[in-house]
Amino acid sequence: MISRLESLPGIGWVTATAMRASIGDIQRFKDGRVLASWLGFTPKEHSSGSTRTLGRMSKRGDVYCRTLLIQGARAVLAATKRAQVAGKPMDRLRSWAIALAERRGFNKAAVALANKLARIVWATWHHDRRFDANYATRFDSEVPMRAAVA
Repeated sequence: MISRLESLPGIGWVTATAMRASIGDIQRFKDGRVLASWLGFTPKEHSSGSTRTLGRMSKRGDVYCRTLLIQGARAVLAATKRAQVAGKPMDRLRSWAIALAERRGFNKAAVALANKLARIVWATWHHDRRFDANYATRFDSEVPMRAAVA
């Protein structure tokens, strides 16, 4: 399982073993959102009445794993920016991260990418599959077909 986690972008041997040791049994988590929340990637909520206001990241949860994921996400973003300047092709995950970094800033994009990586960790581990950065869901692949037919 550790080798599968190491195949994810931004996750090396240290992060993979830390996640494996901290999480233990992945079946404890219903989905990737619950795992990301357990790691502390959930926004604080400042709501009253009918107004719902979400604030900054709560930072509650496993500090060590969250820090490793954020550092890995920063490394992925930096490498992706260098690849973009060099004109190399990017997969969907990296294109999304770069677009987000341009809109929201580097650090917020790094935390968002770390949140997404936590969810990808859950999916990879729970479904016992290899990670494919260009994976398209059934709905993603149907959209161009409908447009081409119409």
